[in-house]
Amino acid sequence: MVAGGGKPESDVYIECVLKGGLMQVSAIDANTGTEVSVFGPAGARTALIRNAVAKLSYVLKKKTGG
Repeated sequence: MVAGGGKPESDVYIECVLKGGLMQVSAIDANTGTEVSVFGPAGARTALIRNAVAKLSYVLKKKTGG
């Protein structure tokens, strides 16, 4: 994830899996093992990756009380 100053705090692993016309994108935080997934049209891979990383950031902030 990226801190306010733009410096990476930890690695994020991205997994993209096609399921018919849909794509499942999972983002996993390397430090905590926290994983989130989003689904959407297969042609929207870049947007899905961006949304998965944003969702992971949101979940991690909630876990730390932020």
